[in-house]
Amino acid sequence: MTQAIQTSAIVGVIGAGAMGAGIAQVAALAGHTVLLYDLDAKALDKARSGIAANVQRLIEKKKLDESAGQRAIDRVRIITSLADMRTASLVVEAIAERLDVKRALFSELEGIVSSECILATNTSSISITAIAAPMKYPSRVVGMHFFNPAPLMVLVEVVRGLATSDAVARAVYDTSAAWGKKPVHAKSTPGFIVNRVARPFYAEGLRLLNEQGADAASIDIVMRDSGGFRMGPFELMDLIGHDVNFAVTQSVFNAYFNDPRFTPSLIQQELVNAGFLGRKTGRGFYDYAADAEKPAARIETNMRTPSKIVLGQRVPLYEALQARIAEVGNSRNEMPGLIAQIDDAYLFLTDGRTATERAHALGIDNIVLVDLALDYANARSVALTRARQCTVDAYAAAAGALTQAAYAVVPLNDIAGMAVMRTVAMLVNEAADAVNQGVCTSADLDLAMEKGVNYPLGPLAWGERLGIERIHDVLIHLAAHYGEDRYRASPLIPALRYSGQRFH
Repeated sequence: MTQAIQTSAIVGVIGAGAMGAGIAQVAALAGHTVLLYDLDAKALDKARSGIAANVQRLIEKKKLDESAGQRAIDRVRIITSLADMRTASLVVEAIAERLDVKRALFSELEGIVSSECILATNTSSISITAIAAPMKYPSRVVGMHFFNPAPLMVLVEVVRGLATSDAVARAVYDTSAAWGKKPVHAKSTPGFIVNRVARPFYAEGLRLLNEQGADAASIDIVMRDSGGFRMGPFELMDLIGHDVNFAVTQSVFNAYFNDPRFTPSLIQQELVNAGFLGRKTGRGFYDYAADAEKPAARIETNMRTPSKIVLGQRVPLYEALQARIAEVGNSRNEMPGLIAQIDDAYLFLTDGRTATERAHALGIDNIVLVDLALDYANARSVALTRARQCTVDAYAAAAGALTQAAYAVVPLNDIAGMAVMRTVAMLVNEAADAVNQGVCTSADLDLAMEKGVNYPLGPLAWGERLGIERIHDVLIHLAAHYGEDRYRASPLIPALRYSGQRFH
């Protein structure tokens, strides 16, 4: 089989929970007869009514013709015996995330379906190789990982185990595309693409919180308004559920033999132990009670109007920031890396070192650092920190200049790499390592992160925008500061830096 399965082919879906029902809806809307199976009759009834309600909403929004919608609903057929799957050309399982359960199901299916039927698993974390290992024909087992909610999220990770045939992987890839999805190829490694590469987004936020760099609300606003992410790490973990997020982190950590890059957080473990799982329990990092007030981010109030601003060298990365701070004058301070001299304060972009270390290295006390922004021209807030040697007055002038530039200034304690920069550098690093290890291509990785978790840019494209040498320097500085293997650079990053090549 070398192409998408025909719409005349029957698709089986096993598991009628949220994911299974969503996958069934996608397949039915694509024109397939869908056989939906679950051991729980109530789950089947709920799935059937849920699919009908979702299709009806599409009709009401004029996104689907009424007759076409009704035909799609009618194509979803409830079955109560696995034996009824014998006519399926593709079976997708979306059951419990347990290796023994999935193996038992696929072994039973092998005796029911035809030798041409593809057996796909929607697992988000279990090895495809391990699931297929006991089977008579492991070459037809493949990962088909949808993202929740399946009807809305366009990404599908097509995951090959060691035995998965090229033809089966291509058929599932082409079928996903025919269903209106954006498929990517991935090798069966822990976390596949998205669940692996996304780990630093949560881990660095938790690390920053643990070191008292700022409170959760302040970190969240910086990651949203400055970093360009749709949600900050803490509100996103509250939405996902800490039991789920912590379990994925533990799974990846254990699967990589305790690689420190994936070390779980004690803060999140405590939330799980307390039962504070986020929105679904009414409390996580935030309190979701009806009468609870969401904590506000800390916005700098210690500021003053500076009397003199001299801009530094023009650098494309932060030229828009310079333009918002001050009109271009006739003179510029040519100190390397300087964004601006604001009265007695020297403003630099964070490079993975603390402001205190930068001050010591430069022999200048009044060092103030600004965090990375996706787009300084339109960012609503920026984070600021200062060296321990910096005077209160010098810092107040820098904060005043940024406030006058219409930024909400979020103060951080002097933490290496600040918030956005260290997170983006680690995302780029993990993405580079995945590509370096042959998990996926650079193009598929960036597509997966944009479509799977709605990042404003694919990590590798972001790394190229910032400059591979800048990312490498940030990682080197973080590794030196912490003395931990957690911040080691992927071998691909120095290889590209010193060869002048790019990720894409």
